Amino acid sequence: MEILRKLDMKNFFLLSLFLCSLIISGFSGEKPNIILIVTDDLGYGDLGCYDNQQIKTPNIDRLADQGIRFTSFYSNAPECTPTRTALLTGRYQQRVGGLECAIGLGNIGRYEEALALSDKGELGLPPEFNVLPKILKQGNYNTAIIGKWHLGEGEEFRPEAHGFDYSIGPFGGAVDYFHHTEPEGVFLGNYMDGDHDLFRNGEPHRRGGYYMTHLITDESVEWINIQKRDVPFFLYIPYTVPHEPLQGPYDYSRENLTMKDWGGGDKQTYKEMVEDLDDGIGKIVKKVDEKSFTDNTLIIFFSDNGPTKKGSAGPFSGNKGQVFEGGIRVPCIIKWPGKIEAGTISNQMAISMDITASISSIINVKPVKPLDGIDLIGHVVNKKRDYPRKLFWRKLRGDNIVKAVRDGNYKYITNIKDNEIKEYLFDLATDPAENNNLKDLKMKEFNRLKKLLQEWEAEVKPERYSLNKR
Repeated sequence: MEILRKLDMKNFFLLSLFLCSLIISGFSGEKPNIILIVTDDLGYGDLGCYDNQQIKTPNIDRLADQGIRFTSFYSNAPECTPTRTALLTGRYQQRVGGLECAIGLGNIGRYEEALALSDKGELGLPPEFNVLPKILKQGNYNTAIIGKWHLGEGEEFRPEAHGFDYSIGPFGGAVDYFHHTEPEGVFLGNYMDGDHDLFRNGEPHRRGGYYMTHLITDESVEWINIQKRDVPFFLYIPYTVPHEPLQGPYDYSRENLTMKDWGGGDKQTYKEMVEDLDDGIGKIVKKVDEKSFTDNTLIIFFSDNGPTKKGSAGPFSGNKGQVFEGGIRVPCIIKWPGKIEAGTISNQMAISMDITASISSIINVKPVKPLDGIDLIGHVVNKKRDYPRKLFWRKLRGDNIVKAVRDGNYKYITNIKDNEIKEYLFDLATDPAENNNLKDLKMKEFNRLKKLLQEWEAEVKPERYSLNKR
C-alpha cells in the first residue's frame, strides 16, 4: 500500500506540473474563433496607431492596444487580387498563374497570361489551389466571407465553390458604394449604368442604397450573432473601403443619383470613409463581446496593399501598384486574449501569406501543399527572437513589370516600363524612405539580391498555366 501511495503522489505531482504548464502556455483544447479583416488600399500611415493625426480610428487603435502591432508587415503584392490569392493559398501567388495583377473590370486579364485565361473563361482562383477555406472546413469550422472577393467571377471560382458556408459581397474589384454596380467600359460618372455586382451565396442580391461598408459590417454582426459556442467559426471580412470610388457614408442623394467621378473625391471624403470603417470594426468587436466570445476569438487586421495618393504611406515612399515600401508595407494588428501580450509592437519581417501558415498551425490542420509563409502568430505568442527573411514581389500589367526582393535590411527593386529598366538598391535600416539608391555604391549586394530574385522567379513558375515567357 505504501508503494501505491508513493506512486499516486508521484503521478499527482506530475499531473500538477502538466496542468500548470498548460495554464502558463495559455493552451486550450477549444479551437479559437477567427475573424480576419482585410481592408482595401489602406495605407501604413492611415491609422491613429500608426501615427496619423488627422484620421480618428479609436476602435482599430484599441485592437492594437489590446494586441500586437507590426511595423514590418508586407502585403504579397501592391494590388488586390494577388494578395488575396496568396492569402487563400498560403503561397506566392505566382505559383497559380494569371493572378499576379488585379483582375480588371469585367473579369478581364491585364497581362499576357491573365489575358489568355480570361479569353478562355478561366481567369480566377481554382478551388484546387485553395488552402485556407479547405483546412478550416477540415478543422470543423463554420466559415463565411462577407465582403469583396476579386478572385474570379465565374461560377467555378466563386466563394461557394471554395467551400465557404456563407458568402455575400461583390465579386469584382470595385463597386459603387450605394448602387453596388461595377462600371461598364471607361469609368462612368453614373454608376447605375454599370453591371450589378452584389451576390449572396452565388445569387444576385439587391440592397440598393445600402452603403457597402455598412452592409459588410451589419452582415458580419448578424452572422456572428447566430454562432454558437460549441462550434468554432471563421469570418473573413474583406472590406471594400477605402478603395475608389471615394464615396462617404452620407454622399448618397435620391435626387442626384450620379455619384462622384471615379478617381475623384478628396482627402476629407477619404477620412470619412476610413473613420466609418473604424466605426464598423467597433460594432463587430462589440458583438463578439456581447456573445461572450472575446476570450476565445483571434482577430487579425491588415491591408491588401498600400494606399492611392489620397491615403498615407506614412514615412515611406511609393503608393499602390508600386513595390517601393509605400506600395507594399501595410498596417497589421492581431489581437488574441491570453495568448498575445497587450500593447506589443513587433518589428519582425512578415507578409500576408504568413497568416495562412499561422492559422494552419493554430487549428492543427496541415495542408497538402507546402506553404511559403511562416507561423507568424506562433512566433509572437512564443516570444521568439526576430530574424531576417527573404521576401519577394513581382507584378505584371501589360508590358510594365515591377519586382523586388528584401533580404534583411537590403532591398533590390527593378521597374520595367516601355522597355526602360530602372534598378535600385536600398538599405532600409538607414533609409526606410528609399531616398538613396546604393546601386553603384554597393555592387556586391546589388548583384547578390538581383540573383536571388532571378532564382526565385525560376522556382515559382505557374503550376496550372505557363507561357514560359518570363
